[in-house]
Amino acid sequence: MSSDHATTLSISPAGHVFIDKAFLSGSGEGLGGRVGARVQKAFDAGVGEGLLHLASRELKTDLPSGLAFGRRIAAAYLTALSKLATLDDMESSPAEAAIAGTLAAVPPMRGGEYASPQTLLHAWQLMTACVVAEMKAFDGALHEYLQQRNPAWHGVGRVTFHLAEQKNNALLPFAFLATFGEDVSESGRIRHVPLGRAIEGAKGDRKTLLQLLRPVSTAGARNAFVQKLIDSGDIHHPIAWSEEDAYQFLLAVPDCEASGVVVRVPDWWQKKSRRASVGTTIGSSPASVVGLSGLLDFDLSVHVDGMKLSKKEREELLSGSPGLRMIRGNWVEVDPGKLSEALAQLDAISQVAGSEGLTFAEGMRLLAGVPTGKGDTEVDATVNEWARIEAGPWLAQLLEEICDPKQRRACDPGAALLGTLRPYQADGVAWLYLLQRLGLGACLADDMGLGKTIQVLALFCALAKEKSADAPPHLLVVPASLLGNWKAEASRFTPSLKLEVLHRSELSARELREPNSALLKGADIVMTTYATLSRLEWLRERDWSVIVLDEAQAIKNSGTRQTKNAKSLKGRMRIALTGTPVENRLGDLWSIFDFLNPGLLGSAKKFTGYAKKMASGDGQGLASLRRLIDPYILRRLKTDKSIAPELPEKTEVDVYCGLSKAQSALYAQGVEELKEIIENLDGIARRGAVLSFLMRFKQICNHPSQWNGDGVYDPKQSGKFLRLAELCEPIVARQEKLILFTQFRETIEPLLRHLSAIFGREGISLHGQTPIRRRQELVDQFQRADGPPFFVLSLRAGGTGLNLTQATHVVHFDRWWNPAVENQATDRAFRIGQTRGVLVHRFICRGTIEEKIDAMIRAKRDMADEILSGGAETAITEMGADELIELVSLDLDRVSV
Repeated sequence: MSSDHATTLSISPAGHVFIDKAFLSGSGEGLGGRVGARVQKAFDAGVGEGLLHLASRELKTDLPSGLAFGRRIAAAYLTALSKLATLDDMESSPAEAAIAGTLAAVPPMRGGEYASPQTLLHAWQLMTACVVAEMKAFDGALHEYLQQRNPAWHGVGRVTFHLAEQKNNALLPFAFLATFGEDVSESGRIRHVPLGRAIEGAKGDRKTLLQLLRPVSTAGARNAFVQKLIDSGDIHHPIAWSEEDAYQFLLAVPDCEASGVVVRVPDWWQKKSRRASVGTTIGSSPASVVGLSGLLDFDLSVHVDGMKLSKKEREELLSGSPGLRMIRGNWVEVDPGKLSEALAQLDAISQVAGSEGLTFAEGMRLLAGVPTGKGDTEVDATVNEWARIEAGPWLAQLLEEICDPKQRRACDPGAALLGTLRPYQADGVAWLYLLQRLGLGACLADDMGLGKTIQVLALFCALAKEKSADAPPHLLVVPASLLGNWKAEASRFTPSLKLEVLHRSELSARELREPNSALLKGADIVMTTYATLSRLEWLRERDWSVIVLDEAQAIKNSGTRQTKNAKSLKGRMRIALTGTPVENRLGDLWSIFDFLNPGLLGSAKKFTGYAKKMASGDGQGLASLRRLIDPYILRRLKTDKSIAPELPEKTEVDVYCGLSKAQSALYAQGVEELKEIIENLDGIARRGAVLSFLMRFKQICNHPSQWNGDGVYDPKQSGKFLRLAELCEPIVARQEKLILFTQFRETIEPLLRHLSAIFGREGISLHGQTPIRRRQELVDQFQRADGPPFFVLSLRAGGTGLNLTQATHVVHFDRWWNPAVENQATDRAFRIGQTRGVLVHRFICRGTIEEKIDAMIRAKRDMADEILSGGAETAITEMGADELIELVSLDLDRVSV
């Protein structure tokens, strides 16, 4: 983004809200941008919205927790800004350290992957650019600018509290001094004078005197120890302190900084290594067994600055009161109570682990800071502050190899792979091969179109080189609509690998029911569908090598029969392929990981409770969860130019349509009937009736004939049909191609006829009744340059797995009301192989429920999880009568064609 654009953000509605409301956060609890319960909801929305605007498409999170993440970024930025003295300092201040903590708290949900050090740093720079632009037009210093923005900032950075060591004074080993930044030297450094002298010099200037004393008095009001300094007069001159006084001051530092006082303390206070802590080392030696059940050694001791303490030193630490202790020539923070509690809890885990050690899954949970799941031995969050849980040499090296592409050894698929892997694909194969060797599950969550299929086939080629004579084949489970796609890709890239398809399109019912050893003998890959897997028990009874689930969001609902059948499969390694590992809620993630690495995220009940704690916390729980799952998820994005620099841009536009008179009359009639019905129904009957009417309103918005079933489908009677004709005119003129999605099977034929009249050529269609063998033929036909100009698809049957890069236009004729599902469908055209820009058209009837639901999803991001968790329809059925009728009612001023 250019600096000019960044500057205009400060006067645009979203940018201006961000600047004003972000500085306003300082008034909630004083200086430093501490965001708490006292901050208004308007500020919450302003920061979240403003941050996303400033990041300009780079930070694309649309999660309910996106606002909370926005607040963390704003708080970090304001805290750093409050400590600066001049504009030059602000422009040169490094942001990397300040954003490191916020990056760790990015939720592991849809959109969170867009937050990287680069995008967050860019957002930081954009915020700074706004302040810099306003400062250039402001006649005054930085602290005056901040004060003008909000008087509660009290002259930021002007008063400083200093704490220093006096190494030659054993009785009073510390010294305290309060200073005032009188002016700035030629070198740009602040010139400090003792606070007492500054106050003496400002006695004739009430304004300056108040500026000096206000942050100090505020700090005193917040903290009793600082108030004691003020009352005694010690704050006006240098004073020597004991370690007890120094410790009380160090504990008061947050209150001082929040009040506008800059604090300078010894570097060691910022280092947690200088805090006496319980040191736990996991996995110093290789695990006895590879996989989640492998046992890791567990060593427990007390450390200071990474050094183990002797038994005598440990006993001394665990006695006395909290404070500073001199240990081995260094000052160390000690809290005997917290240390004892941490020792007791970790010792309990050690006892449960026994002499053999912890399982790999338990060790990973401890390292991530996630409860171990061992009943009463779970480590409390406050105790974690006094415990250092680290990976031993062997485990640390292993995790580095898993997480860092530069540390992984390349995996050569050999001559069996007839194709060239892109660099990121080769890295993905190496990652899959490493986790297979370790017996750990892997979620390959690359964006749609980045080639998950070829990466899995390349892995199969690499494993084929090592395959023993009695090794079982790999099992590939896919949706029925993707059978043809996988067959075509396997035939193209790995023709030497023997692929057997277990599906009624290939075999008779008798052949499927009876395990045929001759059929499977020599097979490298066995492919079947989720439905077939549920019907054939013998598939779940035999052993497989690698089990792969494509479109693994199919098992996101843990209670379904389909999910339970998939999880009952037996194999050395499990792989989940999905572009949406979390489609709606964190429970999706648990279900997929319960298939990949059972036990890693604990039981469903424990994970649900843990997820609730994370949602109500400050983001640290989410950071722990990310640390736990990151080694087993590989996610790359098409929009990352380092991954797919040749991929063009995708542009999404809303296409608003009116209603014909016939549509308006039918819609209004439906609203009146709904009013009468819901007054006399409740419970399941009421929900069923509401869902039925929602479907009715959708059908009427498409075309009156879809609702009344007369089969006429006159284009003039539908605003959407008329708008589609207008939209297609320039597409026809430019000889471009279009794919259109609808969720209704009955509208496919009328749309085919309508589009054929517009294009002057026949098109093709695909839906749930299209034979499996026919589907790939249709895709190949459309992908030819001289092929059909349009393709009408049912959203369920054609929304995943198909490669339709000849299309440069995607039309969503009716809305699914779930962005994740619609994005998957859009990605049939916006994927690797696409060389032109893709324009996405979302049809919305003005003044109807379609427009209102779209506005709800866009504007009320804090309700997104509720809306999407069961589809918008589910949330709507729970609305009150008045709210429901308001939602579905016609806005007569907006509906006419």
